[in-house]
Amino acid sequence: MLYKCIIVDDNEIERDALEMHLKKIPSLEIVQVCTSSIEAANVLSNTDIDVVFSDIDMPELSGTALLKSIKSKPLFVFITSHSEYAVESYDLDAIDFIVKPATFERILKSVNKAIEYLELKKQINNELIDGVEIKKDHDDFFYFRETKGISKLKYNDVIYIESMGDFSKLFTSADKHVILVSLKNLEKQLPKEIFARVHKQYIINTNHIATLTNHEVHLDFNFVVPISASNRQELMEKSIDKKILSRFTK
Repeated sequence: MLYKCIIVDDNEIERDALEMHLKKIPSLEIVQVCTSSIEAANVLSNTDIDVVFSDIDMPELSGTALLKSIKSKPLFVFITSHSEYAVESYDLDAIDFIVKPATFERILKSVNKAIEYLELKKQINNELIDGVEIKKDHDDFFYFRETKGISKLKYNDVIYIESMGDFSKLFTSADKHVILVSLKNLEKQLPKEIFARVHKQYIINTNHIATLTNHEVHLDFNFVVPISASNRQELMEKSIDKKILSRFTK
């Protein structure tokens, strides 16, 4: 199946480079290459588009303002030189955020994530993926619905959870499960003594932390997720500092 996309960037060199990369991906059809958000808004008002690959810092109308102005929203992948826009883009439920220069490998990762989301959304229109039931007592497990029925997972089997907009993807050591619950709503239900938000798009199981760096959390089973500066400080105070062996004892 071909998924329709548009490119939005006021920089000709960056625009051409992105078009070259996207043309290598057979599952995408580039409907139009736009030089401004105004032009893109006109395209989106007249054409059904699946994914928008957009710069953010553009004259007249920014990429984030473009997303806010659309009623029926396609998926947005923001590609920008300004990493400080990441928080705003995830608040707007962009499917991904790429810092320029965008390599083919990084763009392909975003495309695959977007297509997975679109396929899941299509599946939900035909089958039941209803959500998750988090038990409020002292059980060490929860139930969630997926197409094959109701499944059970132990909290400690979950290594980390990734946001996919309206969906969330739960990773275990050997499998992954997609549920129709946003990361924001999962965060409210999961036990806070076990799970921690480390990024706009990620929640981790703190019991599986192997190594913590300034920008990443390395988890058991070779999983690696990014961590923001504010979330790192909170994680240190909540989980890490309490368990660090002291240099001196009283």
